[in-house]
Amino acid sequence: MLSRGRRLRHNQLIRDLNRETRISAKSLIFPLFVEHGTGMSNPLETMPGQSRYTVDKLGPVVNSLLEAGVNKFILFGVPEHKDLEGSDAWSDQGIIQQAMRRIRQEFGHEVYLIGDVCMCEYTSHGHCGILDGEYIDNDKTLEYLGRIAVAQAEAGADMVGPSGMMDGQVAAIRRALDERDFLEVGIMSYAVKYASGFYGPFREAVDSAPSFGDRRSYQMDMHNKREALREAKQDEAEGADILIVKPALSYLDIISAVKANTLLPVCAYNVSGEYSMIEAAAAKGYIEKERVIDEVAVSCFRAGAQMLISYHAAEIATAIRAGRIG
Repeated sequence: MLSRGRRLRHNQLIRDLNRETRISAKSLIFPLFVEHGTGMSNPLETMPGQSRYTVDKLGPVVNSLLEAGVNKFILFGVPEHKDLEGSDAWSDQGIIQQAMRRIRQEFGHEVYLIGDVCMCEYTSHGHCGILDGEYIDNDKTLEYLGRIAVAQAEAGADMVGPSGMMDGQVAAIRRALDERDFLEVGIMSYAVKYASGFYGPFREAVDSAPSFGDRRSYQMDMHNKREALREAKQDEAEGADILIVKPALSYLDIISAVKANTLLPVCAYNVSGEYSMIEAAAAKGYIEKERVIDEVAVSCFRAGAQMLISYHAAEIATAIRAGRIG
């Protein structure tokens, strides 16, 4: 027998040498949920191990992630006030803007900050744009997304992440940022965001469930793959710097296809429902939690992602440091 695959699996040293997919804690992004108030860290029932924090409680959380090796964060806000236009999203005193200024003041440029640019958390109706009756007015929404991006850039964002799946959103945001001389602020576009059942825990975490209808008129149909390539190509043409595919696990083929059809970096978002399934199964003793977290992370990178947004970022960084993955 001339070929024996087991020769390259014989011990850990050769397995490490033969590893095809290598990942780093530097490729991880941790989502932070921020809310108004003081002195609060509110655990999320649907996302065990995750919490919503007031601005004054962010320091220890960020510091613990830095100690684990994670220094990139994407911020999501829960406002006190919601209205038809989602005005807290672009207010100078909006919760994300407050959080970014606080983190930047405490940690400087030791951390990289990404602001989620969407309206669903901030609108009284829970949709990702401005309403015209019960119709989401795509083009009118673009102006508001530009305002949000500029407000976050003024507060210290390194990058903004438009997640509303509005046509033309990347171009509108790029124009708004450039007009205010934020030429270096990048755009991490949620280029391929499917209308998914995996978002449930997140919607509870930020109180963003739509008050009527659903988001299928602007988020993608799970049946479509070529449409994802068209969306990614359009965002690339409009000036996106990074393309996100969301969710991750049921869309690994999409991650791979987007990676093969762009020269931009590709990011996978391992979303709330994927996180909560692991936590629930582990709590019941059905799975080995560490092993499954590791497998999920590696699968995203193996599919073609160069970076990963994950609520398990600290655990993944720990696995890398321990040599289980990476």
